[in-house]
Amino acid sequence: MGLEMHNSLSRRREPFVTLVPGSVSMYVCGPNLYGPAHVGHALSYIFFDVVRRYLEYKGFQVRHVQNFTDIEDRIVARAQEEGRSIFAIAQEYIERFLREMDALRVQRAHHYPRATEVIPKMIEIILGLIARGYAYEVDGDVYFRVTSFSRYGLLSGRSLDQMQAGARIEVDERKEHPMDFALWKASRSGEPSWESPWGPGRPGWHIECSAMSMQFLGEQIDLHGGGDDVRFPHHENEIAQSEAYTGKAPFARFWVHNALMKPPVGDEMHRHLGNFVAIRDALARYEPDVIRLFVLSAHYRTPSRWTDEAVDAAGRGLDRLRAALANADTVLGSDPLPLQDGPLATKASESRTAFERAMDDDFGTPAAIAVLFDLAAEINRASGSAMGGNVEPAGGMVHAAAALRTLAGVLGLRVVPDAIPPGAAAAVLQILDEMRAADPALFPGEGGQHNAGEAIALLLSGRGRAREARRFDLADRVRARLGEAGIVVEDLPGGSRWRLVSRRDARA
Repeated sequence: MGLEMHNSLSRRREPFVTLVPGSVSMYVCGPNLYGPAHVGHALSYIFFDVVRRYLEYKGFQVRHVQNFTDIEDRIVARAQEEGRSIFAIAQEYIERFLREMDALRVQRAHHYPRATEVIPKMIEIILGLIARGYAYEVDGDVYFRVTSFSRYGLLSGRSLDQMQAGARIEVDERKEHPMDFALWKASRSGEPSWESPWGPGRPGWHIECSAMSMQFLGEQIDLHGGGDDVRFPHHENEIAQSEAYTGKAPFARFWVHNALMKPPVGDEMHRHLGNFVAIRDALARYEPDVIRLFVLSAHYRTPSRWTDEAVDAAGRGLDRLRAALANADTVLGSDPLPLQDGPLATKASESRTAFERAMDDDFGTPAAIAVLFDLAAEINRASGSAMGGNVEPAGGMVHAAAALRTLAGVLGLRVVPDAIPPGAAAAVLQILDEMRAADPALFPGEGGQHNAGEAIALLLSGRGRAREARRFDLADRVRARLGEAGIVVEDLPGGSRWRLVSRRDARA
């Protein structure tokens, strides 16, 4: 079928065809730097990170630009309230944003231009719009003349009258039409300003993204992304000013908008309303992979709600994927060579095909995740049989484990079994010595150089023998002591497995 995605401009699904074969120019609207980013922002950037990862998985060369809005009314207001410069505030939140994106494993864009860095390009565009009759100057302010652009409203699907009825606009009798929007704002007392042909002032919000996109990606791009909240008026205005300036349409071949995240209570998550969950707070409570899995479990065009119950459910799902790989590693560690071919190799191939089919269908991450869980279930079934002595169903385990890692990686999920922290590793070795002293027959061997993984395997083997000998006191003691070290033991029909305690388990 090939990749198809919903284009907000046409309001239908279209085959993804780029301006230059094999290459993708991708611009994503970045944060306004007047405050900390919240989990609603995380949803957008995680999703567009997956878009980029999947395009690269399919062989495209992606050029990704994401802006920082460092000059805008709310930043100016905050700077005045705190007695700081807009540059100091912007730098604070840029550094925090990048740390949080790194923690969420959102790949960094190739360029992060700041609005204040491209003011010469903005002035160039505004001059061109005035010369072509699309903009006009009044008392040092410059406005875009919406009635001059016949395609205005194409993205939002509304007429000017409908837009005006539903918009919050400032009454300004100097404007030719109430919907005309500011390209340049004359300097006001106490505000930062830059020199321009119309006197000192600063840019309007909408012109920023057109200038940054053109400067770093060219006059036409393949994909422009952002949240549903900026579809109108921001993206509508971007189209108008960009296409009016260049005379080229479309400005962006595909417009992709993600639905918004709802807060635990209420319908809208906004920083200026105070009803948001900051990314920093979410990361303090949940693993990054849990947050990613939660976000991607809903289709990007379907609104979701942040609740502890929903995020906890994603955590349990992540544990299932990690347990499957831990079980696969246990089986492969015992005898990897005979397991190259077999039923799991076929399952791995089928899973790759099903995963790509889901992602090609407008980035269907919920269906793609279902493929991962199905593959993990097959790995667990085969691992259980292999642990019970029947190795044949585990044929192809190498391919199945590799497929699970690769496909999860396309979603930015790290599902490799967790490394054992140094403190837990030392505790495990001490527990092994304790159990050998308690019953050398059930826990044979002498003190020696074991790594933590080997020590856990020896403890679980001894625990199995203790249960067969009905020494449940020792079996329970092993499980309890490992639990104290942060290692959960789970009993399955084919044997026992272990995993590290997640943050969710620790809270419980």
